[in-house]
Formats: sequence, structure tokens, C-alpha cells
Amino acid sequence: MSYLHDIDPIALELPFWPYGIHWYGLMYVLGFAAAWWLGRRRLRAGRLPGIDENAFGDLLFYGMLGVLLGGRIGYVLFYDLPSFLADPLMLFNVRGGGMSFHGGLIGVMLAGAWWCRKHAMHWFDTLDFVAPLVPLGLGFGRIGNWIGGELWGRLTSGPFGVVFPRAPLGDYSGMSIEQLRVLHATGALDAYARYPSQLLQAFLEGLVLFLALWWFSSRPRPRYAVSGLFALLYGLFRIVAEFFRQPDPQYGYLAFGWLTMGMVLSLPLVALGLVLLWRSRTAPVLGKEGA
Repeated sequence: MSYLHDIDPIALELPFWPYGIHWYGLMYVLGFAAAWWLGRRRLRAGRLPGIDENAFGDLLFYGMLGVLLGGRIGYVLFYDLPSFLADPLMLFNVRGGGMSFHGGLIGVMLAGAWWCRKHAMHWFDTLDFVAPLVPLGLGFGRIGNWIGGELWGRLTSGPFGVVFPRAPLGDYSGMSIEQLRVLHATGALDAYARYPSQLLQAFLEGLVLFLALWWFSSRPRPRYAVSGLFALLYGLFRIVAEFFRQPDPQYGYLAFGWLTMGMVLSLPLVALGLVLLWRSRTAPVLGKEGA
């Protein structure tokens, strides 16, 4: 029997704020807090020589702006461009949802470049420092997607199927959660069960990617190596997850009955990761050989 997703996305109701505090927003806070804590540990381990905690605080602030602005702009450009062309103000409709990892990544990279100019740091030394701080935030974000019942997976008849009230439910779409509970108890909703792809992404892109990068970066590595491993593993993990995740409705399957926009956007990351790892073979290690 399937599981009925029945989680309130609002963590805390506030009398002075009609929208309340959503779990998804709290996941962002946890992600930034984790990056701050882990970054301080890496600073103390000498992974970014010459940079103090105040400068790191600036880097984290710029990175936060890069995530938020890049994620939103990237979503609009990659996934909802026609709506933006019809109504440019929809860019600011953040309550309607829509954030892109790939856009957020570009935003972080641009923010890092701006910070590097101020502190005379090599761009990839900074990206290598930041890369291990990112995965936990990605994992928290996917947990936020799960709690919100969004970005669900493809239909499945397997034992791990989940019925998401916000997903298409045929004749049962639009019913209240109370009505859906009654129907689910009879098994009437089992045909609409889907993979909990958000949890798969939280595991791969969050926990597994974090453990791999944290271990790999626990000792000095050549320039480009940590960033390369991040790009390679994230790209591969995202492609795997896309086989279980429902494709974006505005695109569907782009080709072959399985290729999705998420895969297309992740393939360049795989290629970039391989190039960076190859280049790192002859690159200096930060703090050594004049790096």
C-alpha cells in the first residue's frame, strides 16, 4: 500500500504574518548555518590561507545572495521563460515557487568571483574552499521539497510509492486532505503513487556528496580538484535522480522517452568536472609552490 503525503508545509503560524513560516524557508536557514559552521572549520584547518572569519563572513553573504538571486533567475530562464516574457514581474513572485540549482550555482560562482577581486584570491582556490560547504544545503533544500510535497517523482507501483495531494490525481484532484485520507484507506489512490524522488536527491546530492567532498578535501588538494569532484558527482547524481523524478510539465521528456531538462543541464557539469580533475593533475596546491 502507498503512503499518503500529509505534512503541513507551514512550520509556524504567526498572528502578524498571514503566510506563516514555511519549512522550506527554514531549510534554507539550516543550509546557510551549516555552510557557516563548516566554513569556519575549514578556515581553521588552513584551507584558505590569509582569509580571516570576517572575510569569510563576506564570502558567505555574497554566496547567499548568489544562491537566492541566481536560483530564481535561473529557474525563470531555464524553466519558465515564456511566462517571464509575458509578465516580467513574475520574476518577483517568489511565493509562487521556482528555484533552480543550476542558476544558484552560477550565482554562487559569480558572487565568488566578485569576492575574489576584493581579496586578490584565485577564483578556483575559493571555489575549492566553498564546494564542500554546499551539499548539506542541497540536502536540506530537497527535504524542504519533500515536506512541501513538490517536485515529486514518476508514477510507481513499487513498495515505496507516495501519493502527493498536489500531484495530478485524476478525478480526485482538488479534493481536501480529509477526503483523500478516506480514499487512500480504501486503496483508491494507489494508482497515483509516485517515487519520493526528493528524498533520493537529499540522500545523493546532500549526504553522499557531502561525505565524499568532506573526506576528499580533508587534506590539501591541487587547485581545481575539489571543484571538479563536486561538479562531476553532482552532475552524475542529478542524472540518476532524474530517472525517478517527474519531468517538468512545460518540457516533459525532451527525447527518447526519458531525457529531461534536468539531465541536459547536468551533462555540462559532468564534462566540466572531468576537465577540472584532469587539469588538477599539474596544478599547484594552495599554500605550496607559490599558489
